[in-house]
Amino acid sequence: GRSCREFEAIPMVNALTHRDLIRCVAGLVGAAMALYHMWIILTGPPEALIFRGTHLLFALVLTFLLFRGRAGREDEAPSLLDYVLLAAAAAPIVYLFVAYEYVVTRIYYIDDLTWLDMALGTLLTVMIMEATRRLIGWALPLTAAVFLGYGLFVAGVEPMRLLDQLYMTTEGIFGIPLGVSASYVMIFVLFGAFMERTGTGQLFMDFAMSLTGHTAGGPGKVSVVSSSLFGTISGSAVANVMVDGPIAIPLMKRTGFKPHFAAGVEAVASTGGQIMPPIMGAAAFVMAEFMKVSYGQVILWALIPAVLYYLACFGAVHFEAKRQGLAGIPRADLPRLGTVLRERGHLFLPVLIILAVMYSGYSAPLAALAGTLACFPVAALRASTRVNVTLRNIAEALIDGSRNALAVALACACAGIIVGVVALTGAGIVFTQVVTGLAQNSLLLALILTMVAGIILGMGMPTTPAYIIMTALLVPALVKLGVIPPAAHMFAFYFAILSAITPPVALATFAAAGLAKADLWKSGIASVKIGAAGFIVPFMFAYEPALLMIGDWPSILSATATAAVGAILIAAGLHGYLIRAATPWERLCLVAAAFCLIKPGLYTDLAGAALAGAVVLSQLGRGREQVAAGVKRPAA
Repeated sequence: GRSCREFEAIPMVNALTHRDLIRCVAGLVGAAMALYHMWIILTGPPEALIFRGTHLLFALVLTFLLFRGRAGREDEAPSLLDYVLLAAAAAPIVYLFVAYEYVVTRIYYIDDLTWLDMALGTLLTVMIMEATRRLIGWALPLTAAVFLGYGLFVAGVEPMRLLDQLYMTTEGIFGIPLGVSASYVMIFVLFGAFMERTGTGQLFMDFAMSLTGHTAGGPGKVSVVSSSLFGTISGSAVANVMVDGPIAIPLMKRTGFKPHFAAGVEAVASTGGQIMPPIMGAAAFVMAEFMKVSYGQVILWALIPAVLYYLACFGAVHFEAKRQGLAGIPRADLPRLGTVLRERGHLFLPVLIILAVMYSGYSAPLAALAGTLACFPVAALRASTRVNVTLRNIAEALIDGSRNALAVALACACAGIIVGVVALTGAGIVFTQVVTGLAQNSLLLALILTMVAGIILGMGMPTTPAYIIMTALLVPALVKLGVIPPAAHMFAFYFAILSAITPPVALATFAAAGLAKADLWKSGIASVKIGAAGFIVPFMFAYEPALLMIGDWPSILSATATAAVGAILIAAGLHGYLIRAATPWERLCLVAAAFCLIKPGLYTDLAGAALAGAVVLSQLGRGREQVAAGVKRPAA
């Protein structure tokens, strides 16, 4: 959408249209939102209710200004109803600011709410659900409505107490999820917008092309590398697909990959960006806050599983290309690595600055701010990127950052409604008892139930609220059955993410299939095969935390090495190629070997090695037979 920065292109014969004026106002509000959060990082946040309330107020105002009631359309000016809803959404938050002294001095759950408190609390709850619907659809608001119904009609909570929890405290709407959105997500999303505006997307694509474009199935590997790089600054699987896919998918199809496989590769590679350090998706920051650990600790936990995920994805592309006999792109048509690094390599510096600041002991938001502020000065270092350093581009980056943060902000506020109800009613304890009862003290069954719940929750909502709901309802059950908390949280985190590539509702796969003009179900099945390691590894680190870098180094190194071989073997088994095309029994052995090797343990490792060795010997023997037959044939 346009903002006031574009109005020089509009003929000024008449006054600005209503829609153009609103775009201008929304642009100014978006820039103000970004600058406010940057300033807060430098000066320190105010009281939680004020800070989170201001963040939510910005998000609600922008949502009702920009997104229409009918499926979030942006091509119309706001109607009178939109303005009424905007006022209705803003009024409860403004009231909290005006009556702040009253709000913080009353005794929660003991002092009764006034009729005005109850009316405004109800209004804000409804407006958040409506704004969330406009941005991400019906799934999350309906889930929140179900939990509200459970609290009122099943658990029998008084409406006054429920509104007290949701509206007048920091345990509901203004709880930890919204706090994470305000403190962490906003600045990292802003950093991503600044990186895009300085040309980093082109750097990632050229860098990947120069590294892997010439190899077998090169464009597929380019998609894996570039999507993993872009995903670290995007945090959204679908957004990653829509940026990287229009370039990578046609390249894959042109070199011989089938459309559904090309869509699967792009969807899996883009989804993995949320689990790929150093900058992961928004849910990683929520996890750090829930577990009271640093974001750097979450990065360490995520590192090995993320590498295994991408190793399997890379292997899937390689083996599929080999099976189909697909070549890469001629080197003459590819950018040279030295040239890419010389012309654009300096754009990696902001990411390195973030890592350096973070590991110097400073907070993640301050590190992200340092990286954000460095983007345009770094781009000015070379003539090749200096063209992007303009006031207009900086303004656009501020506005883009705010717009990109809206979905997360509203999703976190709506998830706060669910978390508030769960905390007040004890639904988490009830759910834990249900899960442990169904699992009958079987950890494997509890893990499978959690996996299914994560995929179902993630079908219609972003990763962050899906993870938050799983944390409230399912993670305690896993911990009760013996899984250590980091592994339990990472398990929920992974399956909230993997829902983006799991049919029947796989948003990243749908987006990629649309770009590839491929069948949705074929693309979904291809996605699951390509990302298979992502579905297996969480089970393994639930049983053996060495894959999360928890434990002694010999255990960590051996578990990583065997799991890496396992990730490659599962890609080989599922795509029917190792040294050469695999027979059905060889494929079965390769998949079995992969499962054995990914699971830490001496006996399973030996079994996996034996199975893999049998397949290698079989394929080498078949190769010698083919060579011998080829030698005899001319002599005949």
